[in-house]
Amino acid sequence: MKNILFKIPLSFIVVTAAFVSCNKDLNRLPANTVFSDSVYSNAAGYKLELANVYGGYVLTGVSGPGGSDIQGVDAGTSDFIRCLWNVQELTTDEAVCAWGDPGVPDFHNMNWTATDPILIGLYARSLYQVTLANDFITHCTAAALQSRNITGADAANIAYYKAEARFLRAFQYATLMDAFANPAFGTETTPVGPLSFPKQIQRADLFKYVESELLSCDSAMVAPHQNEYGRADQAAAWALLARIYLNAEVYTGTPRYTDAITYASKVINAGYSLMPSYANLFKGDNNLNNPEVILAIPYDGINTQTYGGTTFLVNSACVNSTYTAGAPGYAMSSANYGVPSGGWGGNRSTANLPALFPTPDTTVDKRAIFLNTTGVTKTISNIAQFNQGLPVIKYTNITSAGVEAEPNAGGTFVSTDYPLFRLGEQYLIYAEAVLRGGAGGDAATALNYINLLRTRAYGNTTGNISSADLTLPFILDERGRELYWECFRRTDLVRFNEFTSGSYLWPWKGGVASGTGVDSHYSIFPLPITDLQANSNLTQNKGY
Repeated sequence: MKNILFKIPLSFIVVTAAFVSCNKDLNRLPANTVFSDSVYSNAAGYKLELANVYGGYVLTGVSGPGGSDIQGVDAGTSDFIRCLWNVQELTTDEAVCAWGDPGVPDFHNMNWTATDPILIGLYARSLYQVTLANDFITHCTAAALQSRNITGADAANIAYYKAEARFLRAFQYATLMDAFANPAFGTETTPVGPLSFPKQIQRADLFKYVESELLSCDSAMVAPHQNEYGRADQAAAWALLARIYLNAEVYTGTPRYTDAITYASKVINAGYSLMPSYANLFKGDNNLNNPEVILAIPYDGINTQTYGGTTFLVNSACVNSTYTAGAPGYAMSSANYGVPSGGWGGNRSTANLPALFPTPDTTVDKRAIFLNTTGVTKTISNIAQFNQGLPVIKYTNITSAGVEAEPNAGGTFVSTDYPLFRLGEQYLIYAEAVLRGGAGGDAATALNYINLLRTRAYGNTTGNISSADLTLPFILDERGRELYWECFRRTDLVRFNEFTSGSYLWPWKGGVASGTGVDSHYSIFPLPITDLQANSNLTQNKGY
């Protein structure tokens, strides 16, 4: 059993989170009284409330996995990673889903609207997290600490907590910037009242805000490797800066590749190293002896049960063991992947994803973790048939020792942690930024970083490339091989101008079996109708 959320009792998180109601009040983002002031009476209370800010990334509600802080959507649809994964993967060449749940087919068809419940869930969850962070930050002023006689080491620790809350808020605003471009915006200083609703912020201005927050809180955060597991440190801020700088031209019209190199290099030089086994990055004990992950969302199948997160990623990619080989919907037995009572038969790959690898299995490139067996086809003529499209078995609830993680978790809930930031991504950011003309890096170092990834993937140097092979198209493909199903693909395809265009197609893109281009406005998602109706300050994104 893991000590989730840096050994904070889950019972406290559940009780204090009950003060939050995520409905129309969410449109008043600062939410200065989200939690009772009494819990901030001492330094221990501050740490417990910081756990609540983190807890919203893991839990969907206060009443178990079937409950949600977000009103109007299904509990599973309100989970951050599940919603983010759906919008980042089901809209691309990496994944399709057999389910007909509202919103899911729209992602394959690229015809989503402002009423899509998954988009509503992601937008609301991100703003909910912003609300929790805003509230926490309001209690971290010097005056607040003085009024509670909190001084010395306790005050110094709370300064770290505040910086972490600012980072978590910046991360959620970065998510909103990438997906929705021009969301509602508020900080801890935004006026609050019955008729006060947050203003809308434009994407380029939101980029400046996220950048300034990360640069500001960087020096106030704990040094790399010095924080408790599951909490952000300086390297997480650097990693997020590198990520947004790589995409800055999309967000603002101005490239920032030199800055991407600068901050990727800071992470790379901070003492991280690649996990020797790629597969072990995504197993049930990936919280142990993991030198690569910079920041992870911790899950525990007993203490943090949710139908989102890695429980969703594992169960949606396998089927219950009652299926037999060759039967409709058959692909794999859930018992083989640590969820003997699970297996939801939903997500798998389009033909384009396994085509990135020499073979769709781990015999050559060990990152090709697909089920390629009798009864499963690469091609998809009917999206509703789970055995059409190779299942991706990258995430598993089996440990590196080959046993089920947390076998007392009921056979469905998963203890595999989700890596938000890891070293492999930073290598790829560095290499791409060099190829795009960023200063401060060099091609030889970029090539070395890529070959470190490929040496791990192949188990030797047979897959290493030469400098002539290191091109931007290669980088896009290599990001697909290294980072598939990790919530990057839509952003990558947008950056490479291949998301909506007809120049690059995949099965069922635009709702056509062979794929088709769609209008460019689909590169940004619409603001949810629920927020537009509640907040007259908002204007819908172009094209919706």
